[in-house]
Amino acid sequence: MKKKPNAQLLEMLGQMAEGLGETFAPFCEVVVHDLSNPKNAIYAIENSLSGRQVGQSATELGLARIRDPQFPAVIANYANTFPDGRKVKSTSIGIKDESGEYVAALCLNVDLTLFQSFQGAISQFTRTEDSQVHEHLDAGGNPSGRIHARIDEFAASRATTSRSLKPADRKQLVLELKKAGLLEVRRGAEIAAAHMGVSRATVYSDAK
Repeated sequence: MKKKPNAQLLEMLGQMAEGLGETFAPFCEVVVHDLSNPKNAIYAIENSLSGRQVGQSATELGLARIRDPQFPAVIANYANTFPDGRKVKSTSIGIKDESGEYVAALCLNVDLTLFQSFQGAISQFTRTEDSQVHEHLDAGGNPSGRIHARIDEFAASRATTSRSLKPADRKQLVLELKKAGLLEVRRGAEIAAAHMGVSRATVYSDAK
């Protein structure tokens, strides 16, 4: 039995697509599919990065939802491709009616081209060379930021937090702080101890 289109639902989804399209323009294509009419499924499309138009047919995901009501309602961040080869990150959200059958879908397709360019540029810009030189540029200012950052970076590398470090890991960290000269700055040991949730005496002990 053919599904009946829900005009009010489609209109609401069309308004959502318009808002999302304006918010994420020009990087995101937003499509509303009317699954009651798979041959002319595209009800609305904003920022048509794929070149598709209203009235075109459903995609494989749309057809899969029509065939199987148990098909996942949300498929997020899956790899996709535009016709011209651009890489895409897609999310598809299926909408069911009162009977539990899919009648519509809202899909977002993000063009990754520019973001991948940004990623490459940022990676190149932030690359540093290994060196034996250690220099701090705060001219004797408050060292707490550098100490906190060094501790947090160490903890993150062990998938934990600054206050949950194992004793052996904490000792290794303290020795690294000492080698970097961060315990020698004013209140360095006190700052490190407070951030790790231990006493200053513990830091001094670990530094031996």
